[in-house]
Formats: sequence, structure tokens, C-alpha cells
Amino acid sequence: MILTTQFSQFSLSSALMARLKANQFEIPTPVQAGAIPPALEGRDVLATAQTGTGKTLSFLIPIVEMLQKAEGRDTLALIVLPTRELAMQVETAFRAVRSSQAQTVALVVGGMSEQGQLETIRRGVRLIVATPGRLEDFLKRKLVRLAQVRILVLDEVDRMLDMGFEPAIRRIAATTPAERQTLCYSATLEGAVKEVARNYLKNPVRVEIGSVMKPAENVKLQAFDVDADKKQELLEHLLNAEKGSFLVFVRTKHGADRVARRLARSGHAAIQIHGDRSQSQRNQALRNFTEGRHRVLVATDVAARGLDVADVAHVVNYDLPKAAEDFVHRVGRTGRASAKGIASTFAGPAERNDLRKIERALSIQMRHFRVRAVR
Repeated sequence: MILTTQFSQFSLSSALMARLKANQFEIPTPVQAGAIPPALEGRDVLATAQTGTGKTLSFLIPIVEMLQKAEGRDTLALIVLPTRELAMQVETAFRAVRSSQAQTVALVVGGMSEQGQLETIRRGVRLIVATPGRLEDFLKRKLVRLAQVRILVLDEVDRMLDMGFEPAIRRIAATTPAERQTLCYSATLEGAVKEVARNYLKNPVRVEIGSVMKPAENVKLQAFDVDADKKQELLEHLLNAEKGSFLVFVRTKHGADRVARRLARSGHAAIQIHGDRSQSQRNQALRNFTEGRHRVLVATDVAARGLDVADVAHVVNYDLPKAAEDFVHRVGRTGRASAKGIASTFAGPAERNDLRKIERALSIQMRHFRVRAVR
């Protein structure tokens, strides 16, 4: 199959092409080249791809085209995804590429003002970007109707299933028309994800880009054999030795607070993000990191998926992830869109076997360093 090399080859409307050009989108990524043409034809799509491959645009473009052709009609698109942060980023991306201000959008997520979301919906919207919990709550209370949904997007399906949202997805999908188009995206296609594909997709076009269980080749992988009480010193050494932004993953909320506080005391601009912080605190932390006011973002795995932060130079696994798949998602925050990146993994004596298991599971070989004295 010959992949399309320019967005202009997709036969998109001039209005959408102008928006893509304004946002400097010219050459489709492989997942966009594979998913957009069948989606524009109205086909269902089942796509697996690593993070950072441009999948958001691969479903937003068909949505924008559908809404433009159906302008004036009571039609709707719905995107369901696992986290507030991801939902907010998708909403922002849609606003950037929509071809008309009439293509209105509502963000339906927990942790934010319910009243404002409902007022937006009452004024009439063409796209709803939602997390399952808040959307299902609105449906139960008959505050939103999905009978006019023409396109349903299920994004990060594996993550939603991990978070226990399968019953909510089932109930949400049941309120949409049977004759809708469904686009399904997942990092893996295992177990329950296959069941979701069977239940909600009709004769889908399969798009698989590379190995979804392997870090991107443009990320330099290195591991440090370091005692637990030396991890903070090693992190500060890397910060002093390397340039660019750092995304640091720790296992617990308390650990995230502790590491960020210590970095701040040492003069590093660091901020933390985890599940116990309020939504406004999480939004502010992400904004400060994205805009460069903080060089270091310390996060639990709540931030491992979905966060689309450009130009993260260095990912640090301060604590070892629980599973090989989590390693891939963490590391996927750097080296995005063919940029170079570095991923450093800290492993104490008790974690060496777990580190070797991750390497075997992913068929990778990190460059190993033994740390005796940091300074």
C-alpha cells in the first residue's frame, strides 16, 4: 500500500485545508495516512499505534469534514476518552482545526464545573469530548441526549478498560444510534479490547503502525543501578548535566510531592501532578510545564497516558513501572513525532529482576550504568 504523503491528497474541504496549513500540518503521520481515508468514506476504523503518532488528528479530521457537510442539521460527534487532561487537549486540538465557528464543542469531564458544561450543551453543540464517568452521569439524569451521534470515537480504549469503564462505555454506546460510524484507538489489541472491537465496530479497517509494545527507536534508553537513597542525587545530577525539560515518573502521590519539594529546595523549577491534586492545580501544573515556567514535571502514572506535551527532552522512571506496557507509555512522552529523546530508568538492588523482565518483555536492551557515587 502506498501511503499518502500530503494532506492535500485526502480531498479535504478548502476550509479544513486552510486550518491544517495554519497549524503547519502538511505531511500525515503513518496512523493518519492509514486511518483518515477509510474514516472519510464512513468506514469503521480499529487502530493500534504508539503514543505520539498523531492519532488525535486522524479522528478529528473526519469529524470536522462530517460536521461541515452536515452543517445546519442536528448531527453530533462524540469522543470518549479516559482522562480529563486528554479530553482537554483533544478539545483544544479540535478548536484549532475546525473549519467553522459553528462547529461548537462541549467538554464533559469530572472535576470541573458541571453547570458550565451543561450550559454549553443547552446552547447546542456539534461535538462532545467526554470522560465516561461524567457523561454517564449526565445521561442517567437525562441532561444530554446522544440520539444524533453520527461518529463515535473511543480513544485509549485499553486505558479506559484498565480504569474499569467498560460498563460505562457499554451504556454510553447503547444510547447512540446503531447506524453510526465508530473509530476505536488502543495502544494494544489484547483481551477485553478485542471484545470492545467486536461489540462496537462493524467490519472495521485495521490500522496498525509499528509495534505497540516497544519504545520508539529515536528514544535513547538507559538504566541506572542506583541505591534508593541515591535516586534524588542522581536525578539532580542528570538535571545539571542535560538540557531540556524532564518528566519524572514516581509510583505514589506522596513520592511525587516529596521529589518535587526536594528539587525545588535545590533550586530546580519543579511541579507535581497526581490524582490528589485538584483539577485546577493539575491544569496549572501542566500549563506551567508546557510553557516552560517549570522545567520538571513530577508525575504518577495518571500522567503517563494521554498527555500530549511537545518537546519533552528526558523521561525519568524514578520508580520502576509495574508492567512493561506502563514503561512503553511513560517513555512515549519523549521522542514524539520523530524528535530525539532520552529515557532514564532508576533501579535499586531489589528492582533489578523486574528491570530485566521489562527488557525481556519488550525485546529491548538498555545501556546500563552502575552508580556508586553521584557527585
